Amino acid sequence: MARAAVPGRLSGRLAWRVGRLVAARDETPSARTLVLDVPDWPGHQAGQHVDVRLTAEDGYTAQRSYSIANAADGGRLELTVQRVPEGEVSEYLTGVYRVGDPVEIRGPVGGWFVWRPAEPDPVLLVGGGSGIVPLMAMIRARKAGGSRVPFRLIYSVRSPEDGYYADELRTRARDDSGLDVAYVYTRRAPRNWPEPPRRVGVAALNTAGWPPELAPLCYVCGPTGFVETVADTLVALGHDPARVRTERFGPTGG
Repeated sequence: MARAAVPGRLSGRLAWRVGRLVAARDETPSARTLVLDVPDWPGHQAGQHVDVRLTAEDGYTAQRSYSIANAADGGRLELTVQRVPEGEVSEYLTGVYRVGDPVEIRGPVGGWFVWRPAEPDPVLLVGGGSGIVPLMAMIRARKAGGSRVPFRLIYSVRSPEDGYYADELRTRARDDSGLDVAYVYTRRAPRNWPEPPRRVGVAALNTAGWPPELAPLCYVCGPTGFVETVADTLVALGHDPARVRTERFGPTGG
């Protein structure tokens, strides 16, 4: 059913706000989580993203979109940024940007690739690399909202050092009842890992995912090639295409 836009709400989300960095932490050698305080933030849903704009002294601007990593928490936002070589925005945010510095934020953006704690159906999350970020927001929102909906996460990374939120995911898999976490390593697995490096395919989705008969909501996020392959495989396994939601970045898979 189509829904009419509310002018005040829409204009508020399209407005640029000035946020300031209040804390930062490294997730991997090339990825950094930024904790921002954004006054008058309208709130967000797990899975949404924001636009970030940098303005130089000469007036030159550069803008990129980043997924929100945290559950709604007043005016606080967490963004995990992967440094891209020669990326004018990511190199600044992961290197030069310091506590107290401002940055322009617009959003939240997106309404399809979201999960709400009121959803009753089981959830399958499949993330590739930095595609874990909006999925982590869903995991955190599940806990914050007191949801008991069963979640299964399949996280594909090149090597153990490339995984985001490693300590938190380990703790949540142990303590958050109903959350299962499975890793797939594509280039180098940990010592004594029971499987050789591989990509997410039928075996991983059958073993660590949900059977299509349970009609789970499936969220797939990562590089374009990864997302297309996983989504096609889920449909081939019998999942309803309308229940496979995707978010992608970049021109090719990795």
